[in-house]
Amino acid sequence: MITADRGYYDSVVALGGPDAAGLAFPPYCPERRVVLFGHQVRIGRRSVSRAILPEIDLAVPPEDPGVSHLHAVLLAQPDGTWVVIDPGSTNGTTVNGGTEPLRVNVPFPVGDGDRIHVGAWTTITLSAQGEARS
Repeated sequence: MITADRGYYDSVVALGGPDAAGLAFPPYCPERRVVLFGHQVRIGRRSVSRAILPEIDLAVPPEDPGVSHLHAVLLAQPDGTWVVIDPGSTNGTTVNGGTEPLRVNVPFPVGDGDRIHVGAWTTITLSAQGEARS
């Protein structure tokens, strides 16, 4: 499930990064559900000119300004679990409200109930539903 997370946004603004003063939480952002399937699920913002078409596209309005074109990647493991990797996003990726970003290109195990935080306000919550996760 993809949501605009007010608590995460507040923590990003509190850190006072260079663009924090110009960030505004979206007044309306319906949650979306995406079923994870295949071996990899890319998280980011599409760029037709750069041929980047992530499976979880965060370029839809309201576009999160802190999300890189290729921000993170979920990789399915042979045992049915998932890991998340940050390939070097500009603003980092955190999990479950952590303050330290994931290390670049180091797999981090995630599963049912885990929250992946990207950008200025986006939280992706994983939920096991039978064989699929959304």
